[in-house]
Amino acid sequence: MLKRTSALLMPFAAIGLLFTGGSCQSGTAPAGDSTTADKGFVQIFDGKTLKGWEGDSIHWRAENGHLVGEVTPETLLKTNTFLIWQGDQPADFELTCEFKITSGGNSGINYRSVMVENVPHALKGYQADIDGANNYTGQNYEERGRTTLAYRGQITTIPQATDSLQNGVKNNAWSPAVVNGSLGSSDSLKALIKSEDWNKCRLVVKGNHLQHYVNGVLMSDVTDNDTKNGKAKGLLGVQVHVGPPMKVEYRDIMLKSL
Repeated sequence: MLKRTSALLMPFAAIGLLFTGGSCQSGTAPAGDSTTADKGFVQIFDGKTLKGWEGDSIHWRAENGHLVGEVTPETLLKTNTFLIWQGDQPADFELTCEFKITSGGNSGINYRSVMVENVPHALKGYQADIDGANNYTGQNYEERGRTTLAYRGQITTIPQATDSLQNGVKNNAWSPAVVNGSLGSSDSLKALIKSEDWNKCRLVVKGNHLQHYVNGVLMSDVTDNDTKNGKAKGLLGVQVHVGPPMKVEYRDIMLKSL
């Protein structure tokens, strides 16, 4: 995520593949896993190289079968940076992977995102948030956009944006998310997430319905009715965040269309 301020702090109101441009050809079915292949999943990280991904080689590498993002005292960041999948721009999809992150780390999986102008390897869009302290892991955060769309444990609806004028220029003013259900308390769900160990992430993104699961448990559920600011397709990438030294690892990154 870019920053932790959130519209939800305001009072609450009372890939056959469908990816644009064709197929997921840069992915490969996992060897020896016919069950997964039969379900339509493809592997989009080969475990050996960063082929099919684009990003800053100072902070990203393939190592021991893992996709690794690392910030050291010598490579501190001024802006968040992403490793971006070049295979396509997924629309409706399911993604599964495993992640592990150091206690002081901050990362996330961006989807339906766009490149930020004049900022190398920066994305704007939906993010499945991940952090080492597990304060935010599982929530839905919009990087460089509407900020928090659902905290962990929340079922929310995002209203349509309204037009407003700022310095004589019309822009889309978004409204706070409406919380209309609970998946459990943030603390009770946090207890299901392992610290500095492997956790399984699953994203189910279909239409305007966005669901984030960790270790098989639904952590946040967003229905985004804001057609002015929401996106129906876009880039997929993983993040390392500004801040202290950190390390995040991803493995078994699997994608299928819905």
